[in-house]
Order: sequence, then C-alpha cells, then structure tokens
Amino acid sequence: MAVVDAQTQEFSLEQYLKKQKTIVEAALDQSVVIAEPVTIYEAMRYSLLAGGKRLRPILCLAACEMLGGTPEMAMNTACALEMIHTMSLIHDDLPAMDNDDLRRGKPTNHKVYGEDIAILAGDGLLSYAFEYVARTPNVPADRLLQVVIRLGQAVGAEGLVGGQVVDLQSEGKTDVSVETLNFIHTHKTGALLEVCVTSGAILAGAQPAEIAKLSKYAQNIGLAFQIVDDILDITATQEELGKTAGKDLDAQKVTYPSLWGLEKSRLEARKLVSEAIASLEIYGEGANPLKALAEYIVNRKN
Repeated sequence: MAVVDAQTQEFSLEQYLKKQKTIVEAALDQSVVIAEPVTIYEAMRYSLLAGGKRLRPILCLAACEMLGGTPEMAMNTACALEMIHTMSLIHDDLPAMDNDDLRRGKPTNHKVYGEDIAILAGDGLLSYAFEYVARTPNVPADRLLQVVIRLGQAVGAEGLVGGQVVDLQSEGKTDVSVETLNFIHTHKTGALLEVCVTSGAILAGAQPAEIAKLSKYAQNIGLAFQIVDDILDITATQEELGKTAGKDLDAQKVTYPSLWGLEKSRLEARKLVSEAIASLEIYGEGANPLKALAEYIVNRKN
C-alpha cells in the first residue's frame, strides 16, 4: 500500500521505505530460526539480519501490489530474494572473491565465523530460499513454479554466477569494453533486481506483456544501480558505504567512471532511471512506489 503524506497528499518514499522495511525485517526474523547445528543458523542470521536497505524485497512487494496482489502473496518470495542477496554478499566478501572485512558496517561473515562456515551459511540461505518460495500459502502452484524458475536463472550461470565469473576474469585488464562491463553487471547485479520485480508481478497474476514491461523497467534500474555503486566507490567514505571504500580501484577493476568519467556516468544513470519511470506511466498512481524507488536508486548516498 502506498504511503501518502497527510499534509501534502503526495507519496512519501521516506515513510514508505520505513514502513516496508519494518515489515520485511520482522518477516526475515521469523523466516530463519535457530536450530541444530546452532552455529550454521547463527551464521545465516548474522548476515541476513545485519541491516541494509531491503531494496530487493521491497521491489517485489511493490510490484505485486501495483498489479493487484497482496503483501501476503509476495512476502515469502520477498524474504527469499533477501536470502539470495545475502548469500551473494557473504560469498562476494570471501578472500577468494573480493576479500573484504566489512559489510553493512559490521565484520564480514567469514571474519566472524571463518571461511568454512561462511561458505556454508551462504549455501544454506540459497537452498532455503527456494524452499521458502515453494511454501507460500494461497498462491497458485503454477505461479510459484514460474518464480522458482526465474530465481534459478537469476542466481545461476545465466545470471549472478556468470556475471561474477566474467568480473573475476576481467580484474587487472585494461581493455575491458563497455559491452563486457554491461554483461557483468546485467548478470551480476541486474538479474536479481529484475527477478525481484518480475516475481512480484507473476505472484499477482501478471500477463506476459506486463512482465515484459516490468522486466525492462528492472533492467534499467539494475544498470543504474551499478553505475551509482561505481560512483559511490570513488566518492563516498567507508562510514557512508558501510563497507571498504575504493575497493574497485585497489582491485584494478574497470568501472563505469573509469571508462566514462564521473559526469557521464551520472548522466547515463539518470537517463536509465528516467526511461524506467516513463515505462510505468500506464499504471498511474499505483506505480508511485516503483517510480520513487527508481529515483532513490540514482540519488542514494550508500
């Protein structure tokens, strides 16, 4: 449900995010409970409940509600998306990957539990995410099956894993093209953001044409998200980011600012977000949350 400021009668993204984040946090807390062996569940919860913007589950809920669905229909999938995202962060921080000590302002999972448990915590969250989607009550099984298929594609070699591989292979190279950079980030970052939006639509019963339109919206905001991420890696402090600043430069990664410069990168991100917002005009005020979330992505500071 959209949040309207009582005085201005305008949609308030700040209020909306605060409300939705509170709902999502409560659902996440209930989604993974401590069991035996205690260590693995503690490690899973450590990273899953470590904070963050909760942008991915909120996108899922917003898309579902825009198309006439309910929060209850999408909540299990919303939580599953955050589990998958958290897995990607745990694994991304490992010494064999980006080798980071800080995430969301806290020591990374492997710094607290060791590399072995961190790997298994990520594996545990990934596998449980699919189970959690399948356990969604009161949603037709064919819709859940579509969501599971899209989640598998987004996180596997067609998506996140494939993007991560090309990213690793590109480190230290000076001849990485914009096309390669786009491939990396449409797969590594964009694929999961896209399935956040499309899964919410599918759960609400969206038709193929609507799903295609929302896919385009999500692809645009996904690429804009990464461009802004690259900009912030250069311009933001460690305290603002909640993780180590300047990692891309240290790892000799090609980024959008390194290819285009900061100003063109900002312009490209703005263009992508403007196109994403324009694609939602047919949905009227019901699209206010998704439009505002697109603006949030390009204007964020962390």
